[in-house]
Amino acid sequence: MKIHSTAIVDPTAKIGDDVAIGPYAVIGANVVIGERSTIESHAVIESDVTIGSGNFIGHGAIIGTAPQDLSFSSERKTHVAIGNDNVIREYCTIHRGSAEGSSTKIGDKNFLMTGAHLGHNCEIGNGVIIANNCLLGGHVRVADGAFLGGGCMFHQHMRVGRLAMTQGASAFGKDIPPFVIAAERNYVFGLNIVGLRRAGFSAKDREEIKTAFKLVYTSGLNIGQAIKKAATMKLGASAQEFLDFVANAKKRGICPLKRGADDEMSI
Repeated sequence: MKIHSTAIVDPTAKIGDDVAIGPYAVIGANVVIGERSTIESHAVIESDVTIGSGNFIGHGAIIGTAPQDLSFSSERKTHVAIGNDNVIREYCTIHRGSAEGSSTKIGDKNFLMTGAHLGHNCEIGNGVIIANNCLLGGHVRVADGAFLGGGCMFHQHMRVGRLAMTQGASAFGKDIPPFVIAAERNYVFGLNIVGLRRAGFSAKDREEIKTAFKLVYTSGLNIGQAIKKAATMKLGASAQEFLDFVANAKKRGICPLKRGADDEMSI
């Protein structure tokens, strides 16, 4: 371990091998930091935060502070759980869970750029990129491989599907299905074609996803009718993932298609 003399580390914290903790960093009670992690200067990791191995926490990041929830009581035992090989850049804020025993969760190999905020009880999958100054309200769930553009805002309790991409400076209060490009205020513009190809989706898988997309967005059917029709078709797992996400959308529903955007969509 390499702990700077000005850092404050609670004696109950468990620090792994080859961990570096920079000047004026603060590590709270019952914190666990896995091996080969770096905590840069002035970062604050409050009590009951678990961080896996190989993580990078940038200057001034604050992890595990109380949620911005007026119903929260400081007596509650809540947590933040972070996986392995994440990069969390300077001045990111990640709040602990709100309800008793709950957690804010981050998976593996994610990249949170400067100033990103994760509200209480957010769940971030693996391989997610969250660009500068993104704001995620409480209970937002982001699936694997999603890319959230800089300055985007996400309403509490919404979901972002796998490999979805959002354009910077956009705002969303409805669920964003997997594999799509979303932008502006609650609009979908088509499929994330480049992302699907880079992720190794076959031409057959991409065509089936396109079929599912058109059923939902351009067939003229409502959601229930589109799901019912899809059940009569032989669609693979990826297309079914898209349809299942749509079928399980919460009260606000999914982002609608921007009129005319489908004319330019191709795979």
